[in-house]
Amino acid sequence: MKTSIATVSISGELPEKLEAIARAGFDGVEIFENDFLAFDGSPADVGRMVRDYGLTITLFQPFRDFEGMPEPLRGRTFDRAERKFDVMQELGTDLLLVCSNVSPVSLGGIERAAADFHELGERAAARGLKVGYEALAWGRHISDHRDAWEIVRRADHPNIGLILDSFHTLSKKIDINSIRSIPKDKIFIVQLADAPLIDMDLLYWSRHFRNMPGEGDLPVREFTAAVAETGYDGYFSLEIFNDQFRGGQPRAIAADGCRSLIYLGDQVRRSSPGAASLSVPAMPDRARVEGVGFVEFSADEKDAADLVAILKTLGFRRTGIHRTKKVALFQQGGIRLLVNTEDRGFANASFAVHGTSAYATALVVDDAQAALARAMALGAEPFIQAVGPGEVEIPAIRGVGGGLIYLLDDRSELGRFSEIDFIPVGDKAGAGAGTRTGAGTEPEAEAVVPAHLDHVDHIAQTVAYEEMPTWLLFYTAIFEMQKTPMVDIIDPAGVVRSQVVENASGTLRITLNGAENRRTLAGHFIAETFGSGIQHLAFATGDIFKTAKALKQNGFRPLSISPNYYGDVEARFGLDPALTERLKADNILYDRDDNGEYFQLYSTTYGEGFFFEIVERRGYKGYGAPNAIFRIAALKKQMRPEGMPRK
Repeated sequence: MKTSIATVSISGELPEKLEAIARAGFDGVEIFENDFLAFDGSPADVGRMVRDYGLTITLFQPFRDFEGMPEPLRGRTFDRAERKFDVMQELGTDLLLVCSNVSPVSLGGIERAAADFHELGERAAARGLKVGYEALAWGRHISDHRDAWEIVRRADHPNIGLILDSFHTLSKKIDINSIRSIPKDKIFIVQLADAPLIDMDLLYWSRHFRNMPGEGDLPVREFTAAVAETGYDGYFSLEIFNDQFRGGQPRAIAADGCRSLIYLGDQVRRSSPGAASLSVPAMPDRARVEGVGFVEFSADEKDAADLVAILKTLGFRRTGIHRTKKVALFQQGGIRLLVNTEDRGFANASFAVHGTSAYATALVVDDAQAALARAMALGAEPFIQAVGPGEVEIPAIRGVGGGLIYLLDDRSELGRFSEIDFIPVGDKAGAGAGTRTGAGTEPEAEAVVPAHLDHVDHIAQTVAYEEMPTWLLFYTAIFEMQKTPMVDIIDPAGVVRSQVVENASGTLRITLNGAENRRTLAGHFIAETFGSGIQHLAFATGDIFKTAKALKQNGFRPLSISPNYYGDVEARFGLDPALTERLKADNILYDRDDNGEYFQLYSTTYGEGFFFEIVERRGYKGYGAPNAIFRIAALKKQMRPEGMPRK
């Protein structure tokens, strides 16, 4: 699969864009005319720069308002075309994109347009160049690739071909089966873009909300499969207009683009028997996630003591200490939490930057090595750190905020890492080792009442809003997960965009919350911890009231919810007053959907906005979004010192 991307898709100056595109691994680049015009060098300089990066210029674009113009404007369009041909020859590219005419003075007619393109083909052939015609979804006379193909067919010139663009076809819901009948040699290049489903003007939608394949809601995979089944083996090029991308980091956006094309090619290869022309490298299937193996915190000795005290109130017991490192293991039900107080290595570096944080997550997958191989094929960054003799080397990749995702499975010793690497508390050897952990040296006989927490229900990661498409694509491309529709979380200081990636079995649920300003709770967390990361962990219980009673015995401090909330929730759902009183007494939030009921209990914040959540699901499928405004208000009140004014 030959990959390309338009320079308009990423931010920065032209040299910065080209460096990012080459670094990401693309084969070619479309030169958007405005990027060229803003560059001080000559076309020849640009061409040399592109080739020095090992790239091919796949296309020069766009050439507007060409076909169907009345005289004397028609003559001028050919003069303009000759000038574009001059530039192309200096650049070292042979393909020009002509988009369908939007001029109000243009004349309709398939034959008229075909005649114009035949003449343009003659001029292009004289220079050894080619012209591709693209139907804009908002074109004045031509807005459908089927009509554009008819014009190309009637032009009947070897140097005139069709350019297909997924957005222009899919945004208008044009039948993609029509693509399969187009001869492959008449498709000169294919441009790809996804987009969220939004009911708005097509031009505005296209210019501001396109994104990478797999990041939106359009059937780009089916479109690409239809193209591949023609036998087309040319470039698949990204042309993305997106306000977030224009403000993003060029390297990150380019890397996303390359990942999206590789993932798209893999999807098409698996779903379409006629897609052999894509030549996509084989990679393992998306990893099936069977659960969260552990979550690891980095801390220093002092902060670790405070964190451990909170874990005890949640009913966690220290069950092991690492054989060679300052790491303690805490467990309850199927939940494992590690507290790492090493003064060197990655955990210590993470603490130095972010403070105490949940910097690493381990996922139990069907095959850890296969999952690692797929992640690497999709451009994920591997993580390797030395381990002690006899200890388990756990494969890992970098995730949100530079944190780690460890990969475990039950088919190898990875499934026994806690038995191999940790000494159970209570061993004679463990007594001395416990003093090294800095994560609690208390006698294990100390009374900690189990709180009936069973497993990790979901992990909430807070990211900058512009990073959300990156991580949605990251998770869905590597793991067997799907994304849910975006919802708005109302914070008293603004709106936070939230979207979930989850698997069908519910063994992994990740909520991604995109912060746009630092006055929101999510934005404060990013600003104060110097980057994206896990902001809260939600644990599941089978009986929220039984758990609340145990937590109270442990001295747990719940988040205090406004009494006004409970009168409203009783009226809204028609709750029995006795149930309302139970909820109110334990500061439990309530929601309901078509599938069942949901109960939520929160801790107060730790550090700069991290907190724990306990949930009980009774068939409920969501995440309590209607309660978020009340939870956020309560958390902000708790974080604000007594007597301090509101910001």
